[in-house]
Amino acid sequence: MGLSRREFVQGAVAGAALAAAPGTGFAAYAGDDADKQAVLQEIPKMHAENVKRLQEWIALPSIAAENRNFPQGPEHMAKLARDAGFTGVRLVPTSGKPGVFGRIDAGAKTTVGIYFMYDVKQFVPEEWSSPPLEARLVPMEGLGTVCMGRGAVNQKGPENSFLSALMAFKAAGKKLPVNLVLVCEGEEEIGSPHFAQVVRSPEVLAELKKCIGVFMPEAGQQRDGTVEVSLGAKGVVELELISSGEKWGRGPKHDVHSSLEAAVDSPTWHLVQALNTLIEKDGHTPAVEGFFANAKPLTPAQKKMIEISASKTSEAGLKKSLGAEHWVHDATWVDSRMLLESQPTINIEGLVAGYTGPGGKTVLPHRAVAKIDMRLVPDMTAEDTLAKLKAHLVKHGFDDIEVNMSGGYDPTSTDPDSKLIQTQLATYRKLGLDPGLWPRSAGSWPGFVFTGAPLNLPAGHFGLGHGTGAHAPDEYYLIESTNPKVQGLDGAIGSFVEYLYALA
Repeated sequence: MGLSRREFVQGAVAGAALAAAPGTGFAAYAGDDADKQAVLQEIPKMHAENVKRLQEWIALPSIAAENRNFPQGPEHMAKLARDAGFTGVRLVPTSGKPGVFGRIDAGAKTTVGIYFMYDVKQFVPEEWSSPPLEARLVPMEGLGTVCMGRGAVNQKGPENSFLSALMAFKAAGKKLPVNLVLVCEGEEEIGSPHFAQVVRSPEVLAELKKCIGVFMPEAGQQRDGTVEVSLGAKGVVELELISSGEKWGRGPKHDVHSSLEAAVDSPTWHLVQALNTLIEKDGHTPAVEGFFANAKPLTPAQKKMIEISASKTSEAGLKKSLGAEHWVHDATWVDSRMLLESQPTINIEGLVAGYTGPGGKTVLPHRAVAKIDMRLVPDMTAEDTLAKLKAHLVKHGFDDIEVNMSGGYDPTSTDPDSKLIQTQLATYRKLGLDPGLWPRSAGSWPGFVFTGAPLNLPAGHFGLGHGTGAHAPDEYYLIESTNPKVQGLDGAIGSFVEYLYALA
């Protein structure tokens, strides 16, 4: 739909234009210490190599769902980490794709955790205006020059910018003001089914326990330059429901001629009937028994955040970007924002059975598959929600439907008063922005492994710069900005330098 699960709730919030030149500068801020200025001055000198590194990374897509580029993907991630100054870098084996771990000991008092993903979503080249693995630099009206390719903004662009910031420290011959612990995974796009194994391995867990918090680099600016700080994210369960003649004991055990529909049951209609029980008659509200039992209502403070954000966001602009003309139930603008933050959901990602090519092929399929995702709010859990879905299907006579969970995790929340969040807000303000607070992303990331036991750390996202199109064709990350309110590559890198000093 043109917006990623992280980007969907990044509506415009109050913000001021950056005082620096478009896409570049932080050097104009008087009073910054000499070490920081030396680091910032290296960034424009490294521009070409920073762009090239991003392009080379995009050209090597790691796609867990397709088992593509393994072990090349994690090995390349490990090389990038070493080049940026991380030591003790190693692959962390899991039951799935390996993680990558490394650290930088700068002898500092403060240690910060960094979360990376090195995998990307699948893509269909024919849907793109620019080849998705060539990472071409293309003009974008109203923005400047962007790098277009799969993974450009989700998440290789922001991650490359963070690595570029570390390389600027090396080029300037300056120590980092904080110690860093890097944890990477290669299965985020399939629901992070094994990332907890990475985090809870003894060496990694011991290092993360030293951290004040964990953050994920992002391109946090909207096209108008505004930025927000999210205090959490919904959880997710990704699964597929399969109806088959073999399992059902009715219908064919292989595709047969469609004329036999008159005398033979259809596993496809059986799946459609099962799906229809998952929602109310409004075609939207989850109808699984007990689905909302653990859903925590929004607090008055969270509702106030939403009201403030909605008052400063263009409803028409968001509708246009989504290609939507109505909110569900014809809700008002503010109510639609409340629903986005408060409601758990059951969504059909895809529905496939039989022949879907050109023309017709008169078959009665023996098998039908629905790809489902369920978004969870605090205090729901992935395990409990999956169990309720399975119990619902059995209760309604669909015990033959196979339920295969491919990935997922619990929601995550972080205290707005934590040092991590307060430092993000302070850094954005120093850089000329007026950041808003948002209760949680309607999308998901596996922050629960950090915010939950045994670590119980604050976790969030940070970074200037802009990009969009995650999971969609023509995904891009802004390189050269012509908009004075939005930072390009150099400005995004500079924001990470500022943040590291602020964290110290």
